[in-house]
Amino acid sequence: MFDFWILPVVAFLILVVSTLVFLASRYKRCSSDKILVVFGRVGAGQSANCIHGGGAMIWPLIQDYAYMSLTPMTIPIPLQKALSLQNIRINVPSTFTVGISTEPSIMSAAAERLLNLNQSQIEEMAREIIFGQLRLTVASLTIEQINQDRESFLDSIRKNVAPELNKIGLYLINVNITDITDESG
Repeated sequence: MFDFWILPVVAFLILVVSTLVFLASRYKRCSSDKILVVFGRVGAGQSANCIHGGGAMIWPLIQDYAYMSLTPMTIPIPLQKALSLQNIRINVPSTFTVGISTEPSIMSAAAERLLNLNQSQIEEMAREIIFGQLRLTVASLTIEQINQDRESFLDSIRKNVAPELNKIGLYLINVNITDITDESG
């Protein structure tokens, strides 16, 4: 009678252990310097579920996952011969620091637009946006406004650049203008 119960008990234990191993292998954790993007069937009206500093169960065949790095990117912007409001050409060499945001709406935009891009592709996309918005900002100000009130100039840049970067899932961390010169030097 004892031999009869050994086989079902062993089979049950194997089933429980293999289920636990399967579930443990499907749970994906995310460190604090990354975003875990779960895509596939994630919920009504959602293209992806973004998790920062947590974890999620990934169901095989229904869902998949990828990670996005939150490491900031430093992008040099050597803006040359941009026209100011007075039609004077100026050079505005600058450096922008951008990163993927952890704000839910911006994080979702990043998952939709940046997920399968490498860092150089993301930097190039951000560079194009920054160049355009920096030219727009310079074109709306006089030379005096740009030179005399540097803080106001930086605020104008932030107000123009940040919303455009947010549309693709990036946020502006820092702007550093190195040296502004005009045609005469």
